[in-house]
Amino acid sequence: MTTHTTLPIAITQGDPAGIGPEIIVKAYRDAPAQTLGCFVAGDLATLRRAAQIVAGDSVAMPVALLSNAQEALNCPPRCIPLLQIGSSSAAEAQDPVPFGRLAARAGRMAGDCVVWAANAALQGEVAALVTAPLNKAALSLAGAPYSAFPGHTEMLQALAAAHTQQTTAQLPVRMMLANDELRVVLVSIHLSLRDALAAVTFDNVLQTLLITHQSLSAMLGRAPRIGVAGLNPHAGEGGLFGSEERDIIGPAIAAARRQGLQVSEPLAPDTVFMRARAKGGQPAEFDVVLAMYHDQGLIPVKYLGVEKGVNVTLGLPLVRTSPDHGTAFEIAGTGQADASSLIEAIRVARQLAKS
Repeated sequence: MTTHTTLPIAITQGDPAGIGPEIIVKAYRDAPAQTLGCFVAGDLATLRRAAQIVAGDSVAMPVALLSNAQEALNCPPRCIPLLQIGSSSAAEAQDPVPFGRLAARAGRMAGDCVVWAANAALQGEVAALVTAPLNKAALSLAGAPYSAFPGHTEMLQALAAAHTQQTTAQLPVRMMLANDELRVVLVSIHLSLRDALAAVTFDNVLQTLLITHQSLSAMLGRAPRIGVAGLNPHAGEGGLFGSEERDIIGPAIAAARRQGLQVSEPLAPDTVFMRARAKGGQPAEFDVVLAMYHDQGLIPVKYLGVEKGVNVTLGLPLVRTSPDHGTAFEIAGTGQADASSLIEAIRVARQLAKS
C-alpha cells in the first residue's frame, strides 16, 4: 500500500438523517490538530445544518466550499472544508432530509460520497478515507447499485476490485475493530448467524489469519501475536461441544504456522479477549484476536467503550477507518452525539497513511 502524507484525508459525511454530519462538525471544533488537512466529501446544506445544531445559540463554524480536494491542505483550523458531492445543495437546503428517518434519498447521498471518496483514494488523490456512519436500510432503499451492498466494507471491496480489475473473491477484505485496549478481526462480517457459522471454513480462517498477519505487521512493525477464539463453548472441549476447532480451525492454524505466523491454538471464546486486553500499562498476551463471527468479536470491543472504538478495513489497497457506531437516529439533530470515535478514526487513518 502506497500513500502520501502530503495528500488530504477525505471524511465522508454519512447518512444526512443520522449523527454523521454532527460528529464531523464536533471533530473539527474539538480536535483542530487531528482534522487539519482533512476535508468532508458531502453536501454543503447538510453540513451547514449540522454546524448550526452544534453551535446552538452561538455562531456556527464556517463551512468552506472547495473546488478540489488539494485545497483542504491550505484551510485554517476550525473551518470545515467541504467538497460538494453530487448536484448543488440548493434543493437540499429547501427540503432537507428529516433527522432520524429512513430515506432513499439519504441512502443515495451517503453512497455517492463513499463512491467518490473511495475512487479518489484508489486514484491516489487522497491519503486515506474516514467514513462517517451510513444506514444499511437507507442504503438498500436507494436502489442499484447501493442495494447490492450490506454496508461500507462490501461496497469498498467491490470498488477496489473493479479498480484493480479483479473479482471480489480475488480481493478478500476483513473488518478489524480496535481501541487502545483490544483489537479484533472477524472471519465473517454482515451475515446471519446461521450463514456465519457456515462461513467458518478452513479457507476463510486461513485467509483471515494471513490478512491479519500482513496488515498488523505493517501497523506494528513486527509480526503480530494472534489469539484465536474458538467457535464453540470451551473451544469445543476436545470435540465434546463441537468439532469445528478440531476439524477446521486447528488445521487452518497449523497451515498458518507453517508459513511463519505466530498463532495460538483455538481458545475458549469467553476468556481469549481478556488475555488480549492491554490494561493498566500491562502488555497483553496477544496483539489481536481472530473472532469467528460478527457479534463474538464486536461485543467485547464495544463493551470497552463505543466512543473509543475504530473500524479498520484490512486487505484494501487504500486506508479506510470508521467510528465504531452507527447513525444513532434516535439522537440525530439534537447535538448530543459524541465525536470521540470519529476523532480516533481520523487519528488512526493518519497513522496508517504514514505506514
